[in-house]
Amino acid sequence: MKILVVEDNKKLASFLSRALSEEGYAVDVVADGATAIQQIQALSYDLVILDWMLPEMDGLSVCRTVRQRGCQVPILMLTARAEVPERIAGLDAGADDYLAKPFDLGELLARVRARGRRASLVDAVLRVGPLVVDRADRRATVDGRRIDLTPREFALVAYLAREAGRVVPRTELLAKVWETSFDPGSNVVEVHVKNIREKLGPNASLIETVRGIGYRLALSGS
Repeated sequence: MKILVVEDNKKLASFLSRALSEEGYAVDVVADGATAIQQIQALSYDLVILDWMLPEMDGLSVCRTVRQRGCQVPILMLTARAEVPERIAGLDAGADDYLAKPFDLGELLARVRARGRRASLVDAVLRVGPLVVDRADRRATVDGRRIDLTPREFALVAYLAREAGRVVPRTELLAKVWETSFDPGSNVVEVHVKNIREKLGPNASLIETVRGIGYRLALSGS
């Protein structure tokens, strides 16, 4: 999942970005409503975590604007306004979910996971040769053996499985599996692929390197 966090509190924004990234999500962060609308229109997100109290344009206005423009990206509204009328206003503006501040991180992550399960219901299980990736349960197996993957490794395998047979450029993997602002000169993709291949064992050849471009998950492996 690729998530946009819209939060002007720098400390909270950093905390959310770090927590979500550690769970394997790709996260972008913006601090105001106008920029949020631009980002939502320009990029494809699986979820927007939107603070109500933003400078100049509040979250409610952001929500209304993106809905009026036909964007159906799921929106989770965060706000200290916990009264029923405010919750109703947020939902009526187009928010899909609502979480009052202060919130428990575990609950927020559970809501994000639930949104991910609903979004991927149609193709939750991806099968590529001996590899099976269950995106709903965040579980991967090869020849029936479970692979112990970190959240980021799982996100990388899931993305390659979704694009099986196609060469996926490094830049695309950085944008989809990591933050768009991630240093393009980093060898983070290569390191993760190396670790995944080690865990795949005899099936390591499932992930093919296309020199100078990126990686491809083979439709059939050894």
